[in-house]
Amino acid sequence: MTIKARLCTGLLLAALAMQAGTLAAHASGTPASASDSSEVAALVQRFDSLMVAGDSAGLLALLADDVVVLESGGVETRAEFRAHHLPADIGFARAVKSRQGPITVRVEGEVAWASSTTSVEGELRGRQINSVSAELMIFSRESGAWKIRAIHWSSRNRRPPGGQ
Repeated sequence: MTIKARLCTGLLLAALAMQAGTLAAHASGTPASASDSSEVAALVQRFDSLMVAGDSAGLLALLADDVVVLESGGVETRAEFRAHHLPADIGFARAVKSRQGPITVRVEGEVAWASSTTSVEGELRGRQINSVSAELMIFSRESGAWKIRAIHWSSRNRRPPGGQ
C-alpha cells in the first residue's frame, strides 16, 4: 500500500474510531500495544516541546518528507510549512502559555493518530489571546520509527467568563 493510501486509510479509520469511541486494534486483530500508544503520545509531546523551544530543525526531523499540514484554512507541504507557518507557529508557542489536555491515541497496524485540545492564554504583539485549539496528528511507522504524516490544527476564541 502506498504512503498516500495508508494516510487516507488512517484518516478514515481515525474518523470512524473517534466517532465510535472504540479502541483500534492492529490489522492482525491483536490489540495495539501500550508501547505503541506511549511512543505516539511522547512524539506529540516532543513536537510541542520543540515548538516552544524554537527548535525548527528538531521539529522538521519528526515530519515525513511528504507530510501535509492543514492550518488556517490551507494545506501546506513540508517545504511550504517550513517557509510559511513554522516560524509564526514557533513565535506563537513561545509567546503564550499553553495547557494541553489529554492525548487520545489510536493505533491500527503501522498507522496511528493522536488528538488533543489545548487551552492557550497570553499576549502576542499587543493582542490578548484566550483560545482553545484542537490538534490531530496522523503517523506511520517506517523502519521501526513513527513519523508525522499529517497535522491538522483548528482553534477558536474562548468566551470571556459570563460573556456571550
